[in-house]
Amino acid sequence: MNDLGTPGEMTSPGDEALLADIGRFMDELDPPPGDLVQRVQFALALENLDVEVARWERMDATAGVRGSGSDTGTITFTVSDLTVMINLTKIGKKHRIDGWLVPAGEYGVEVRVAEHGTSSTTADEGGRFVLDNVPQGTTQIVIHLGDVTCRRTVVTPTVVL
Repeated sequence: MNDLGTPGEMTSPGDEALLADIGRFMDELDPPPGDLVQRVQFALALENLDVEVARWERMDATAGVRGSGSDTGTITFTVSDLTVMINLTKIGKKHRIDGWLVPAGEYGVEVRVAEHGTSSTTADEGGRFVLDNVPQGTTQIVIHLGDVTCRRTVVTPTVVL
């Protein structure tokens, strides 16, 4: 190895073979989701917007990134001073999303589903909203707070419905 410590000079041929075997082993035991590229591209579609990304607060055992096959599930997201709770109900091949925003207010709410576009609604003064007939796929909820002159946008992490 030289003074620069370049990676190619830090490993021996035996090390490289071992690393290749580990890579094949990981691909076999825990391969990346087949739609990983689609998910990344979907998330990057918001790249040019000034958005805040909420984080997972909690979710029940029936909801998650890879899905579970269950018919219902509840997920809570938070970002600074906003909490978004959604309840997912599977109805045939579609989903109904019942949601609540805290603090409550009449905010714009969108659901983005990869390869299916966007649908939107407005939360009522109590912060409640409903989105019906949401197709299966990689999904994000986008909340628009404030008016056009002072708009703040919050985006949830993606979930696969």
